[in-house]
Amino acid sequence: MEHIARFFFGVSGNVIALFLFLSPVVTFWRIIRKRSTEDFSGVPYNMTLLNCLLSAWYGLPFVSPNNILVTTINGTGSLIEAIYVVIFLIFAERRIRLRMLGLLGIVTSIFAAVVLISLLALHGNGRKIFCGLAATIFSICMYASPLSIMRLVIKTKSVEFMPFLLSLSVFLCGTSWFIYGLLGRDPFIIIPNGCGSVLGLTQLVLYAIYRKNKGAAAPAGKGEAAAAEVEDAKKVAAAVELADAANNKVADTVADCKVASQV
Repeated sequence: MEHIARFFFGVSGNVIALFLFLSPVVTFWRIIRKRSTEDFSGVPYNMTLLNCLLSAWYGLPFVSPNNILVTTINGTGSLIEAIYVVIFLIFAERRIRLRMLGLLGIVTSIFAAVVLISLLALHGNGRKIFCGLAATIFSICMYASPLSIMRLVIKTKSVEFMPFLLSLSVFLCGTSWFIYGLLGRDPFIIIPNGCGSVLGLTQLVLYAIYRKNKGAAAPAGKGEAAAAEVEDAKKVAAAVELADAANNKVADTVADCKVASQV
């Protein structure tokens, strides 16, 4: 019975995670139609690609037995994210393209290093622990990405930029994989997805509190900083990006480059 329940939650997690992976399609259709990446960032898709690659590797039978459902969805996610990255590279400006190629090189190098070390230097439980830790770190980073949007919701007392369906999907996905990990007694699945479930639930609670304020403007007196923050949130909502923290870092770098060029 336990195996049947674990299989059920694994399949549920696959379906919900697939929805999350496909959610940025509208963004990339816009990029293709306009033949420009505009102000969107390619960082979240590179980071999600790394997370999917590491999780797919962890789920393989010779690394972590009885976790093939982890490999199926993350293998699919790796393919989807790779397509996003390629589209972004095709339509990005030369300077941004070079930066994204560098980041893609880092992603590839990290994954290759994990694969080589786990195959050549580790065996049995040591291999599982090493690959599990790598996958867990990047899974937590991916699930933590909506924190900036949650902060904005509290600050503006509006859920305009936090879609309900996306928040619900994050909660359901995290919960499904959390239960799957519990049934399999796998801490490397329990920990990151437990965090994802809690963060998703927190988003739903915020939505329940501020749902009547949907569409409300940012509080007066915040000036240009508040307006800029709301504008950033619009971009995040439009892109449905899963790694907003990394996106902000890239935006800061671009701004610094512009200032330097003007000088």
